[in-house]
Amino acid sequence: MSGLEERGRGLGERASGERRGTGSWGDVRPFSINTKLGALVVISVLITTGLSMIAVHTKTELRFITVFSMIATLLITQFVAHSLTAPLDEMNAVARSISHGDYTRRVRDDRRDELGDLAQTINLMADELEAQDRQRKELVANVSHELRTPIAGLRAVLENVVDGVSAADPETMRTALKQTERLGRLVETLLDLSRLDNGVVPLRRRRFEVWPYLSGVLKEANMVASARADLSSGSGGGHTRTDVHLHLDVSPPELTAHADPERIHQVVANLIDNAVKHSPPHGRVTVRARRGDHPESLALEVLDEGPGIPKSEWHRVFERFNRGGVPSPHGPGSDGGTGLGLAIARWAVDLHGGRIGVAESQRGCRIQVILPGLPSLPS
Repeated sequence: MSGLEERGRGLGERASGERRGTGSWGDVRPFSINTKLGALVVISVLITTGLSMIAVHTKTELRFITVFSMIATLLITQFVAHSLTAPLDEMNAVARSISHGDYTRRVRDDRRDELGDLAQTINLMADELEAQDRQRKELVANVSHELRTPIAGLRAVLENVVDGVSAADPETMRTALKQTERLGRLVETLLDLSRLDNGVVPLRRRRFEVWPYLSGVLKEANMVASARADLSSGSGGGHTRTDVHLHLDVSPPELTAHADPERIHQVVANLIDNAVKHSPPHGRVTVRARRGDHPESLALEVLDEGPGIPKSEWHRVFERFNRGGVPSPHGPGSDGGTGLGLAIARWAVDLHGGRIGVAESQRGCRIQVILPGLPSLPS
């Protein structure tokens, strides 16, 4: 479920919860439209009754009393009707602007009745649509940038070979292969996100031992880093790090978990990759695993010794193509990745019904993952 759908459902549940009461009187609100209409009827009856009693005591003709009563009732009705229709006209104008792509207009929401609730909902909808539109534009711009860089590099290499500027030697082909692999990684991560968004990635949960599983993930991460370092040696680029030490801390050693190992591999691998990129020279990245609150649940943590993430950026860490505001410890020319790894980690955790987020840490960055396991099983 997308963030917009979740927030929309939450708004609907909150609004319906506010309207529900414990009984027939629990649904009556002091400033609701029903209360105002009821007050209009009562006031009209009181005016008519009062004028009738005055007519009886003063021997005034009934027709004059009837005219005065009708005029007073119409004035009050007009006042109440205007107070109800004016906000609707404003909402209609704002909704029309939103339908034309203008998400900057808002409705005044200072009323304390159903129209005030509707105004707040429209404003929240406009906020969400504005955020979605901004994210869509950023997505297109970032994807275009990410694709343009390796394509331009690959094109330059091939043009040099075709024009005879450089020979098709192994070093030149290695540079072209590096750009091609970067394109492949970007497309693969985009496909992973698309599958996760559409819910077409099934979860194959099973019970597994945590220590040997995570040990294999760390060994694979070391092998991939070494392979990338060999490929990029001589081209002088890349964020590949082989100087960072990966440390595994699992307690108790016989700890088990119940989850989809393939999806958890994506989570841990992406978290390790992100931590390694932001580690200082010869730094240390720790993967910590503990037992969760439920049977076969799992609490994972990935800690690094880098500059950390400012609290103001915590809520944006897992957004797509977000690279954060922390400078890379390898210098401004280093490749910071596509900004998709943490987004994939978040969606894989969401598929399990778990939680992922940045936690407090005295040094560096600390990412915490909670997987629910089997809460329905007896302990």
